[in-house]
Amino acid sequence: QVQLVESGGGSVQAGGSLRLSCAASVNRYTRMGWFRQAPGKEREGIAAIDPSVGRTSYGDSVKGRFTISQDNAKRTVYLQMNSLKPEDTAMYYCAADVPPYGGSPLGLASYDYWGQGTQVTVSS
Repeated sequence: QVQLVESGGGSVQAGGSLRLSCAASVNRYTRMGWFRQAPGKEREGIAAIDPSVGRTSYGDSVKGRFTISQDNAKRTVYLQMNSLKPEDTAMYYCAADVPPYGGSPLGLASYDYWGQGTQVTVSS
């Protein structure tokens, strides 16, 4: 049973930073992604990491501001979010894609397991 537990969300002013964590009961080679969903909008993929090939992917809306990383010893995936904007306000979800991998690393349909989410609110 795969379990994903997000933490680190909160309220911050525009221009500030937050770091989200996802504790994952998966092996170190599992492809992991971060997604977000704002009220009234579809869930979008914003960052992914594929340790098996050493590759990261980012959505255009967060490229250059967000960084995904992982700590294999702690089995934790992080999302460092800098230069936050009010439009970054959303529920943020961690997801795991177990092999065999297929589809886009930022595509919702690619992922098999999801966390419960953590809320991020950015005020102007």
